Amino acid sequence: MGDVPVWTTARIVALIWCFVPLLAFGFWGDSLRRLGQKLAPRLKFVLPAVFGVPYLLAGSAQGRSYGMAIYFALPMLIAVLLWRAGNADPQQNGNWRDFAILLLLGLPVDLRWFEALWPPHLSVISKLILLDSGLYGFLVVRQLTHVGFDLRAKREDLVVGVRELLFYAPIAIVLGFALGFLHLHAHMPTLGSALGALLFTFFFIAVPEEIYFRGWIQNLLERRLGSAASLWLTAIVFGLSHFNKRGAHFNGPYVLLASIAGIFYGRAWRSRYRIGAAAITHSGVDTIWTLWLS
Repeated sequence: MGDVPVWTTARIVALIWCFVPLLAFGFWGDSLRRLGQKLAPRLKFVLPAVFGVPYLLAGSAQGRSYGMAIYFALPMLIAVLLWRAGNADPQQNGNWRDFAILLLLGLPVDLRWFEALWPPHLSVISKLILLDSGLYGFLVVRQLTHVGFDLRAKREDLVVGVRELLFYAPIAIVLGFALGFLHLHAHMPTLGSALGALLFTFFFIAVPEEIYFRGWIQNLLERRLGSAASLWLTAIVFGLSHFNKRGAHFNGPYVLLASIAGIFYGRAWRSRYRIGAAAITHSGVDTIWTLWLS
C-alpha cells in the first residue's frame, strides 16, 4: 500500500489547479489569446508564476527551496523567452528560443529530473505544471498559430483519429509480435475498465504529448523544413523519447514502434491541425497495447 498515493485535500486541489488552465486553453483558447494581447508586459511575465502553486500544495518536503525556484521561476522564464522570440521572429518561422524552451519543457519529463521533488506517483503534477507553462507561453505570449489544441470535439477528429489508428494497427501488431514486444493477455478487461483506461490515457498521456510533439515541435519544424521532413523528424524524436520507458536500458523495439506510431500521430494532427485527432489515435494505440497486448 506504500506505493499508492494518498489523495489528501491539498493534493486533490493541486491536481485540479493544474487541470483548470489545461481545460481553459482547450475550450477558450482563442479568448485567452486575445486577452494575452491586451496584458501589460510585466503582468504577462509575472502571471504564469501561479502555475507553481500546486508544488506548494503537493510537493515533497525534500529540496523545497530548489523546487520553489523551478516551479515559480521557470514559467516566468518561459514567458520572457517566448516574448523575445516573438519580437525576433514575428513571422513564426521558429526562433532558437522556441527550441530552447522545448528542451526546457521536454528533458525534465523524459529524463525524470524533477521526480525527487514529489511524493511517489505524484510527479504527473509536475508534468502538468510544465504543460500549463508551455501552453501559456506559446499561445498567450508567443501567439503561435496552428497548434490546434481545442477540446471542443468535432466529428472530423474522430474520423481522422480512428483512420490513422487503423492504418497503424496492422504494422504495430506484425512488427510488435515479431520483435517479441507484444504479448497477448490471457484475461480481457471489462468495458468499464477499458473506458476508464481510454479516458485516463487521453487526458494524462495523449493530449500532453501531442501538444508537445505535434502542436509545438512538428508545427515549428514544418515552417522551416516542410511538411514531410517535419513529420519524419518529429516522429523520430518522439520515438527516441521512449528509449528509457519500461526498461533500465535502451529499449530499441519501443523506440522503433513509437517512431512509426509518431508518423501516424503526425498525419492525424496535420490533416486539419487538430490535437484532438492525434490524441484519439494516440490514446487508442496506448489503450489497446496496455489492456490487451503489453
